[in-house]
Amino acid sequence: MNYLGFAVTVFAGFLAISNPIASTPIFLAITENETNEMRKQIARRAVVVAFIIVAVLCVTGKWLFALLGITLSALQLTGGAIAFIIGYRMLQGDSSNIQVPHPSVVDSSDFSSGLDMAISPLAVPILVGPGTIATALSYSGHGGFAEVSITIVAFGLLCVVTYLLFVFGKPLVRYLGRTGIRALNRLMGLVLAVVGVQLLLNGLRSVLISLGV
Repeated sequence: MNYLGFAVTVFAGFLAISNPIASTPIFLAITENETNEMRKQIARRAVVVAFIIVAVLCVTGKWLFALLGITLSALQLTGGAIAFIIGYRMLQGDSSNIQVPHPSVVDSSDFSSGLDMAISPLAVPILVGPGTIATALSYSGHGGFAEVSITIVAFGLLCVVTYLLFVFGKPLVRYLGRTGIRALNRLMGLVLAVVGVQLLLNGLRSVLISLGV
């Protein structure tokens, strides 16, 4: 297998579905009353929790599927469908509230502690939503130790990028503006839709092989 190509594909899928640049305005909105140090703590906790969730799912995914009788092809087809639907909605300019809630529905006053928001909504569902979970499980279940490791490392790299954007992204958000972020969302939607189609094709190929076609 071309591991470099696989790693690039996995990272592109995570980048498109999590879209940290689009998530940064939400982070800035719900932490606007916090100090810079608290913002860093919130961002750090959010990415660490998100990474742990995805890493555990990647490692235990195969065992869980075997226990439930779920095949890899079924997971790839489902993950591909979810990724394509979210990507298609992003292409239409309709960001998914499942993965990235609109800032207007997230109020920092809802949290008893500033660090509470690091768990929800930042870690879940903004960083680790249904699409991210489906993508992680689809790719980590693709093979053996190497594929699982690459998937975990790719998401870890995304977490680093996300942390840097959360902490230092205010000038970038101001520079891009609403129009720039919308354009970027549509670009990420295109990438995500392509990733979804590829997962669907992989799942379909697995089904045909199992049928002896």
